Amino acid sequence: MSDFPTLGRLAAIDFGTVRIGIAITDPSRNFASPLENYNRSDLHGDELRFQRLVEEEDIVGFVVGLPINTDGRETPKSREARSFGDWLTEVTQIPVVYHDERFSTSMAHELMIAANVKASKRKKHLDMIAAQQILQSFLSQ
Repeated sequence: MSDFPTLGRLAAIDFGTVRIGIAITDPSRNFASPLENYNRSDLHGDELRFQRLVEEEDIVGFVVGLPINTDGRETPKSREARSFGDWLTEVTQIPVVYHDERFSTSMAHELMIAANVKASKRKKHLDMIAAQQILQSFLSQ
């Protein structure tokens, strides 16, 4: 992580094979905000979306959530997330770090319940709120 940028806006990824939650920091990295849930298309469409994200939001680094078992071991999903992160660096030329995403989805659920978000709307926001939790945890370390 020594070559990971210490200044500039970051984007967090809650990786999924169908949908990807995206959150971003402010340029000073004081807080993380949910940005969107991206519904994946084909590889070319995914490439264009993330290249546009880097350009539009002036992203200098990605934080990819790493699914880890409660005992600390990586899972097959961890390998998928790492593969996605490698691909992301390749298509955007932006560095990636991986961050433990344990409990990010359950925390996102709890936050939405506490905010009185209707159950019918929670799924629509879940992945980007989980990405926000991943990013906030990364910023707090």
